[in-house]
Amino acid sequence: MRKYQRGQIWYVDYYYDGRRIRRKVGSEKDAENALAAIKADILRGEYRFKKDRKIRFEDFAKEYLDYAKINKRSWGRDESSLKRLLPFFGNMLLSKIAVRHIEEYKRMRLEKVKTGTINRELASLKHMFTIAEKLGKFDGKNPVKQVKFFQERQYVMKILDREEINRLIDAAAGHLKPILIIAVSTGMRKGEIFNLRWSDIDFVDHYIHIKKTKSNVMRKVPMNGVVATTLKNIERKSEFIFPSFWSKKHKHIMEVFRLFKAACKKAGIRDLRFHDLRHTAATLLVTGGIPLVTVSQILGHATIHMTMKYAHPTPEDKRKAVNVLASIFEPEREKQGTILTHEQIEERISSLESDL
Repeated sequence: MRKYQRGQIWYVDYYYDGRRIRRKVGSEKDAENALAAIKADILRGEYRFKKDRKIRFEDFAKEYLDYAKINKRSWGRDESSLKRLLPFFGNMLLSKIAVRHIEEYKRMRLEKVKTGTINRELASLKHMFTIAEKLGKFDGKNPVKQVKFFQERQYVMKILDREEINRLIDAAAGHLKPILIIAVSTGMRKGEIFNLRWSDIDFVDHYIHIKKTKSNVMRKVPMNGVVATTLKNIERKSEFIFPSFWSKKHKHIMEVFRLFKAACKKAGIRDLRFHDLRHTAATLLVTGGIPLVTVSQILGHATIHMTMKYAHPTPEDKRKAVNVLASIFEPEREKQGTILTHEQIEERISSLESDL
């Protein structure tokens, strides 16, 4: 066990378990401290050196996908990302993938897809390295942590009015119509709708039992007459209400995306996401006077704070609110339900001030 110098850099050189190990550590003082620490660890039987791992990206990708299917709801996104990542990184060892390789991948993909798509692929790659480290398949630093993701345009929630909702449904393909009606009439998520089985529908008490949710907490949503009629008019071909989409597994997402975009274009509605139908349902409930607690339970939000983003008071709501405070100066009128005008309030305040 020794230290030595090359140029301005000091190294430590030693053997452990029949293996020669040389490491650069910086200054002479650093080399001395490193040797002392290594000796102490060896004496305590706690010394470990990192072994070079010959694990190829494509080999671990299979293991990672198996892990994701069990532990991630969004494993389908990982599967899609890996199809793009594998041709580029497939034959490389995990330990040899560096920042420069990832930057090269970004440049290559930028010629074909949007930045948001690349960010999703990089996110999958980053998580893949995290799990590789967790499973003891990778010892280095996660290279994706040092890569800057593309800045994406912040999405602005779009809320449809009643006329736009009807226009969209009229423009939709026949087998997409009931999906849109249910989405905007219940506030259910797309995945919740596709996972519906006929056994989840209670036509007696008018409830939809949602068993597979984002939070893994089952809930039941009241079913209005429009939804009940829509469901009764659907032919039962399978245990699933929408088997034509379900039978294609994750391909149904792309199918719905295509049909939905076509309906939006035909209806003349721009920049609308399917999830905006959920936002629309929530907003209509709140502006319709439904208490936030009730809306939160219907949507299946974990906390009411998530529902608060739909509570946007109108100018008229604010005017009514401050007029309630004006009743301080006219208690009798407040009892009679009379709303003071701006001029009456100013007159009353002036009168009060003159009495002081």
